[in-house]
Amino acid sequence: MTPGSGSTQQEPGDLLLAQGKITEQQLEQVRRRQRRLGIAQHRAILDLNFVSEEDTWRALAAASNLPYVDPLELNLQRQTLELVPIKVIFHYHLLPIGVEDECVLLAFSEPPRQIEQGNLRLLLGTRFRVVLATPSSIHSLIKKHFGLGAETIQRLREQRGGAEISEEIVFDVQNKEPDSALESTISTFVDQLLQEALRLKATDIHLEPYPGHVRLRYRVDGMLETVPVPQGMRHLYSAVVSRLKIMAGLNIAEKRLPQDGRIAVKTGEHEYDLRVSIVPTKNGEAVCLRLLGRESLFLDLGQLGMEPEQERVFNQLTHLPQGLVLLTGPTGSGKTTTLYTALAQANDENRKTITFEDPIEYQLDGTVQIQVREQIGLSFAAGLRSVLRHDPDVVLVGEIRDLETAEIAVRAAQTGHLVFSTLHTNDSVSAVTRLIEMRIEPYLIASSLVCSISQRLARRICRHCAESDTNIPDDIRLEMATTLNSSPDLVSAWKGAGCVECNQKGYRGRVAIYEFFIVNQTVADLIQPGLRSSTLRDAARAFGWRSLREMGWLKVQRGLIPISEQERWTRVLDPSVLANRTQQDSSATTP
Repeated sequence: MTPGSGSTQQEPGDLLLAQGKITEQQLEQVRRRQRRLGIAQHRAILDLNFVSEEDTWRALAAASNLPYVDPLELNLQRQTLELVPIKVIFHYHLLPIGVEDECVLLAFSEPPRQIEQGNLRLLLGTRFRVVLATPSSIHSLIKKHFGLGAETIQRLREQRGGAEISEEIVFDVQNKEPDSALESTISTFVDQLLQEALRLKATDIHLEPYPGHVRLRYRVDGMLETVPVPQGMRHLYSAVVSRLKIMAGLNIAEKRLPQDGRIAVKTGEHEYDLRVSIVPTKNGEAVCLRLLGRESLFLDLGQLGMEPEQERVFNQLTHLPQGLVLLTGPTGSGKTTTLYTALAQANDENRKTITFEDPIEYQLDGTVQIQVREQIGLSFAAGLRSVLRHDPDVVLVGEIRDLETAEIAVRAAQTGHLVFSTLHTNDSVSAVTRLIEMRIEPYLIASSLVCSISQRLARRICRHCAESDTNIPDDIRLEMATTLNSSPDLVSAWKGAGCVECNQKGYRGRVAIYEFFIVNQTVADLIQPGLRSSTLRDAARAFGWRSLREMGWLKVQRGLIPISEQERWTRVLDPSVLANRTQQDSSATTP
């Protein structure tokens, strides 16, 4: 059996330094963190994010004289995992990955101590060899094969003498003597549910009941990903929903009506708000949790992903004395983040800032925030009218939904207030025609609207596995060259190959694509009844306006997003394809 960490001759940081992956200054910073927190050096390296998890664990394996493996590449089968009891897998956070020379190969996320190896020898009654793998790869495979929270369910089974979970043992929330073991299980599972969302940097958690199973999905980088749950979770589902209702202060006895609530969660030094939405379905109550990380709110223009000239314009917008600034885009495109960044820039001691939102997603210090309550008559229009009597300098209206709200916002922008709001349109130019369609007088739009900004959130290429994309279609290459005013030969694109860091997806994080439409005097003179968007686009282009698609090609060229993401968000269908098909069908039927 290979010795564990007791035979370590070097620290991982020394090996990474020798490989040129960290500098002397970074290594010294790692050592300071290691001493201050009393943690292992490889953990300090990972915390500081100087190198990837894979490189760190490769160095740790070399320093510990252990082989390094990537279990995700082995296509493990169920019979291989059954070489070790499930409770041992959970307790030691290890994976059996095969048999070699009559020894079971065990992948650990940390070099095991000699005493742990001795205990395992007694538990397993067989010879084994130790290899090292990254914690994320082991966690991913345990989740894939056993389901999220399987350790908790297994512990409950053991407490019940190995019995399977059934409806009869499910915790009754109105029982005067509740099952403490089951209560603890449900509480632990909910905690694991939230911890996994934070680990994946998910924005939403979806729990959906079906007759024979529960579907759990996380929205990561704008896309829903299904996460397996262990067998027996369907019988515990109602107790999980009740636990979430209690945390959100909702009525646990009401199962026929939709309910909304909020949960404040603190993990270590970080604080999060969970927006809870529960709706009744045929098979039970479905749950959606929106994660609002207070520290993840971008309050720095440099983090939004704007181009340098867009950043300069945005900074000027936040310091205007009056005017209307509109953010447009679909749900989930990052409008709220951009709005709050604008508020953070506009908020200072000399200005009063008031927001009117539905719901209030983030808490912002120094800002008066008001929640819309339609059921008691506190609508956007009514609230905005009251807010204007509260002597604000900067006003945020969550959304312009109707004529009354639009009229008040426009007039507020004319009477010495800087107003930020959102509008549902496909692009920035269409904000003008949308306001006209809402029957706002064109002269009011021309005199109040300062800028309209459209945005989309595209998935960012993982920097750890980015590679050149050599298969750029000819039409895309030509379009990029025209947009970038370059030669087709100089056009480049990148894509993610998939690695441990991005969970084999090739994407990690998102970046915003922005389209700015500035209303200057020339453009304002064109705003008349019956105005076409194409007329405005032609006029705005003379002053530097560029479409979302054109701005997206800049990010493709810089290796921030792949062509597939650019096409997903900005591609426009070509109707001539249908015309060509019609012509072909017509010629085929001609005698």
